[in-house]
Amino acid sequence: MVKLLKVHGSENQFFILDQSLLDKPLTDPEIKQLAINLCQNVLNGADGLLVVDTSVDCLGKMRVINADGSEAKMCGNGLRTVSRYLSEKYQLNEFKVETLESNLSVRRAKDFYPGVPAFSVEISPISFQKAALPFAYQDLNEMLDQKIPEFGDGTYSAVAVPNPHLIKFVKEIDYDELNDLGSKLNATNQYFPEGVNVSFCKILGTNELFVQTFERGVGFTNACGTGMSATSLLFALLHNEQFDSTKDITVYNPGGMVKTNIHLKADKEKSLIKLIGNATFTHEINIDELQLHNNDLTNLSITQTGEEASYQAFVQSIK
Repeated sequence: MVKLLKVHGSENQFFILDQSLLDKPLTDPEIKQLAINLCQNVLNGADGLLVVDTSVDCLGKMRVINADGSEAKMCGNGLRTVSRYLSEKYQLNEFKVETLESNLSVRRAKDFYPGVPAFSVEISPISFQKAALPFAYQDLNEMLDQKIPEFGDGTYSAVAVPNPHLIKFVKEIDYDELNDLGSKLNATNQYFPEGVNVSFCKILGTNELFVQTFERGVGFTNACGTGMSATSLLFALLHNEQFDSTKDITVYNPGGMVKTNIHLKADKEKSLIKLIGNATFTHEINIDELQLHNNDLTNLSITQTGEEASYQAFVQSIK
């Protein structure tokens, strides 16, 4: 039997599969089809499948398969849950995790609330260059606080961390506008040929934000870790009158709250981002390995961990 986990970071929900425990690893087509099936049909679905494997240079390796079967470069909320999994598996509190783009430093953080374990993870690399996102708009090499009439009113900024993000600071979140723009830029379009995560951010006060993201390959999410990280970086760059560099930024989202820590550098692409938030395990799922290879999810043994009650108590405490 193989044990999967249902997990979340700020209610950005995933399944974790540790490939290193299988007698025979799943092929890429098997992983893609399993991710689609899990995210549509098991425990009210999820935003993606996090695949853990062995690494030469790090404690473990993480791959992020979105709900539609596409692969993301990184996932901040997912990385926290994988970090907790590896921390408990190897009894270590600080280490590195290999991701598609880079090896990232992670460490156990102070619990957010009784029964709500938290991890701090590095978000890197950072690029504002059009080739890294990629994007195409007129002759721009960077899109920073730029008016783009084709997208709507206001100004827009684009940054890869390394997932591509388009961010707009707004007085109020217009969900219809966000849905329309996110859908437009993740269909075939001339501006972001590979799609882009789109976030709207409302500034609540000094070092306090609310972020809603339309995520590439998923749609609306309760939270997007790299989206909140990218938004925090742009907040520090563009709204420095409301940014206190000596303190963490509190980022609220529909699924709860995280902290970010931004250390700006003269070269903005060398700035440092830490994302700190919960790593909650809600269910354990036991399944026969052959069923995994056959993408057969009809005979699962599912056990609740009880951690969600503690997380919901935490959410109530911050309202």
